[in-house]
Amino acid sequence: MVNTVTGADFEAKVLKSELPVLVDFYADWCGPCKMTAPVLEKLSGELEGKLSIVKINVDEDPDIAQEYQVMSIPNLVVFKGGAVVNRAIGAQNLAGLKALIEKAL
Repeated sequence: MVNTVTGADFEAKVLKSELPVLVDFYADWCGPCKMTAPVLEKLSGELEGKLSIVKINVDEDPDIAQEYQVMSIPNLVVFKGGAVVNRAIGAQNLAGLKALIEKAL
């Protein structure tokens, strides 16, 4: 299941997570973000217990987006041990997402 995080819980749920975390920086109005959402849900089910997948709305939390230099969305960022290990910009298919997170697993 893909959960939503905010600036208030980003540190606890992403930076301090024991599991690697894939963060989807998105906006409600973004078409490619909407296309990526069901793929993220599928991946979330496949990798439950190995990887956490969360999303953060860049319109509601612009400070976090700015901190991680998110200029285009969807922007998918993989964190492991609180550090960025990989990122991809734009809509991704399942194979693309699996390649993105490979380093972190």
